[in-house]
Amino acid sequence: MAVAVARTHPWLDFAARRLTRFVVSMIIVVTASFAMVHALPGDPVRSALGLQASPAVVNATREQLGLNDPLWQQYVDYLGHLIHFDLGTSLDTQTPVRDVMAQLVPATVRLGVVSFVVCVLVAIPIGMLVGIRTRDGRGRRLHLGFGGTTGLALSIPDYLLAVALVFVFSVSLQALPVAGMAGPASYVLPVIALVAGPIAYLSRIVRAETQRVLREEYMMTARAKRLPPRLLYLRHALPNVLTPTLTVSGMILASLLAGTVLVETVFAWPGIGAELVHSVLVKDFPVVQAVALFFGAGVLLINLVVDIAIAVVDPRSTIRES
Repeated sequence: MAVAVARTHPWLDFAARRLTRFVVSMIIVVTASFAMVHALPGDPVRSALGLQASPAVVNATREQLGLNDPLWQQYVDYLGHLIHFDLGTSLDTQTPVRDVMAQLVPATVRLGVVSFVVCVLVAIPIGMLVGIRTRDGRGRRLHLGFGGTTGLALSIPDYLLAVALVFVFSVSLQALPVAGMAGPASYVLPVIALVAGPIAYLSRIVRAETQRVLREEYMMTARAKRLPPRLLYLRHALPNVLTPTLTVSGMILASLLAGTVLVETVFAWPGIGAELVHSVLVKDFPVVQAVALFFGAGVLLINLVVDIAIAVVDPRSTIRES
């Protein structure tokens, strides 16, 4: 019966498989975030109340938060709260974690999305151009220069690049804001710090895919027909380069969101990454748990969107393989 449905409605079968995978992965992420936080050393209640708090007050607070319950009971309660979008209360500020997330997540998402758009708009043209110029062993100098430049960009950690950018453009030249989110200029340095490595990586992938596509028989036929470069590369080559590039782009977007943790700290960006660092230091475990869940769910959602995008671009092969 399932085989018949899959053959008759391949898109329905594809959606069912992807959604099932997403739900199972989300359960794993929720469980992992719960286990990770409870495995961290230290007493969050004692950290929140301070060393001067009496044992009776600490124990009463732990009882109120359910931390004295068995671990399985805490996990069940955690799932029940999640169903009602209740992420708990911050031990540091005594505010609902849901409000903390609602205030900080938009800044992180904006930074990640802007960085991703910049990465794609820069990496794909550069990768295709270098791939075209260096095909069939041509452009030896360009090949070496491209490889050296991208290799250098990939070798520099984003947080180290962020510190260098602050020193040069904010402290020495005083040309750009050093911290905070105040206008378009404040995006420049954090975005550069985040996208330098991903641009180098993605452009390498695009270059390799461009050279592979240009060796295909249909491209040789199109070139033999003396089609204009605009039609040859944009209409025939670009769509076939984008299919594998979309998969890599999804991974890059996920890594950009994760990379905001350190970059936001360097630039005092009012996002969830900087809040995670602060929460770990003060042992605000409910916030740490919520941030870990956010990043995990974000990665899964990005992968789901990428799967759908690839299926739209190349429906026959993708749906058949699923």
